[in-house]
Amino acid sequence: MGLIVDSSVFIESERKRRAVDLSRWRDYGQVFLSVMTTSELLVGVHRANSPERRSRRSAFVDAILSSIPSIPIDGEIARIHARLFADLLVRGQMIGAHDLWIAASALANDHAVLTANVSEFSRISELEVLHFGG
Repeated sequence: MGLIVDSSVFIESERKRRAVDLSRWRDYGQVFLSVMTTSELLVGVHRANSPERRSRRSAFVDAILSSIPSIPIDGEIARIHARLFADLLVRGQMIGAHDLWIAASALANDHAVLTANVSEFSRISELEVLHFGG
């Protein structure tokens, strides 16, 4: 088992200008990012509204990316993604596109998802969703 951390955890920590403390979830084992989370964090760097903020955010994201490995998308993750997508679509409970890839990555690797966005991820009943309260 492991833990995939959603970008909402890092966004909340950055907004509060606090270091990300994952110690409460150490029993889950190794911590990972989905490549979707990696991309979301990097988009945040590019969207910074000032050079100072871009520099600060870039350092924040670089520290995360250098310490937490990313899980790439492979065929197994794509198969799980397709199954989840079809199921959520039929139920009329679709979630964000990136969140769906993150969930598929977690399921493929038997990981829980740590997020501040519990409402979307909890629509996937087989996924263990952990709430990050900051």
